Amino acid sequence: MGNLEKYDDAFIKVLEVKKEDLAGLEYQKVTAWDSVGHMSLVAALEEAFDIRMEVDDIIDLSSYEKGKEILSKNYDVEF
Repeated sequence: MGNLEKYDDAFIKVLEVKKEDLAGLEYQKVTAWDSVGHMSLVAALEEAFDIRMEVDDIIDLSSYEKGKEILSKNYDVEF
């Protein structure tokens, strides 16, 4: 499974959305992406990529696109 697939899978499973809903997805725009869902998403991403995200990055994770930017820039995850 490639990195994009792992990333998408975390969002799809944790936030219970469809793949076609990922583009443009933002924090608190779907019911499941509340504060608890946010921490579950962070945990899923950390497990998928074997990383530990910094607090600032967890706070900055505000959209599907921003998450890819954070992982690419700060954790050397290539998409």
